[in-house]
Amino acid sequence: MDPFAAELKGGRIYGRGACDMKGGLAASIIAVEAYLEMNPEHAGAIEISGTVDEESGGYGGVAYLAEKGIMAKPRIDHVIIPEPLNKDRVCLGHRGVWWAEIETKGHIAHGSMPFDGDCAVRHMAAVMARMERDLFPALARKRTAMPVVPEGAKQSTLNINSIHGGESEAFEGLPAPLVPDSCRMIIDRRFLIEEDLQTVKQEIYALLDGLKDERAQFDYAVRDLFEVIPTLTDAHAPVVDAVANAIERVLHKPATMVVSPGTYDQKHIDRIGQLQDCIAYGPGILTLAHQPDEYVEVQDMVDSAKVMATALHHLLYGIAT
Repeated sequence: MDPFAAELKGGRIYGRGACDMKGGLAASIIAVEAYLEMNPEHAGAIEISGTVDEESGGYGGVAYLAEKGIMAKPRIDHVIIPEPLNKDRVCLGHRGVWWAEIETKGHIAHGSMPFDGDCAVRHMAAVMARMERDLFPALARKRTAMPVVPEGAKQSTLNINSIHGGESEAFEGLPAPLVPDSCRMIIDRRFLIEEDLQTVKQEIYALLDGLKDERAQFDYAVRDLFEVIPTLTDAHAPVVDAVANAIERVLHKPATMVVSPGTYDQKHIDRIGQLQDCIAYGPGILTLAHQPDEYVEVQDMVDSAKVMATALHHLLYGIAT
């Protein structure tokens, strides 16, 4: 399947990104089209922005629009980002993130004489062992008062995204007979609103400095890749009330207030655009995001479109329909 394509099967839309944004974007377009047909002389302005770059930081999309004053106060009053948080949930914000590259350094030598070199991969193995022994248990003990979903994301988390070490193949199908002098690990640290970013970074530096004191020839470097501070919209903000009221009217059940385990473009609308009346809402099952078989139920898209249209009327006129 084309990674950017979607496919309809038995009342579900399948495809990479179907759960992430495609379903929500489609629902928002249908909501606005239906609303305009029923209310052609509506008050105020309605805008849909289909931006790119959210997965890689959003700096070329929403951040750019916010910097230009397009998606910012005073031009915009309310924002709904159609992230897949389930159709009966209002997402108030997200955790923080720090992406970084850790490099352990060694000394190259012939593979038949490893005693003449210093293996950077073995040093990285020591880093991972120390993470397992000390850091992961410490992170599991940190808990947040934010209503983060799913339950496991109420704690601080660390994901090892990738590890690269050693030389590429010397010949087709054969390894290079060398002691690796560099090994690089990419970490994805998600942190809570109760945590400070500098403290989060210091945990890693303290672990590495401890190994430097203990291991002969241990040396390292850390390179920052990306960082985001947690954000949280007030639970009684106008856009929250509008969408929560619409969920109850359309789905006949109370809305659940949640916080996302990952980050999304709310950070730019909040910090750059200075617009705090922003939430995420849309169809899709959160735990299916980035899965190979992610999908969105068509009925969920229909229900979410009804919720968005109802909330839109509330925001334009200050009343619930």
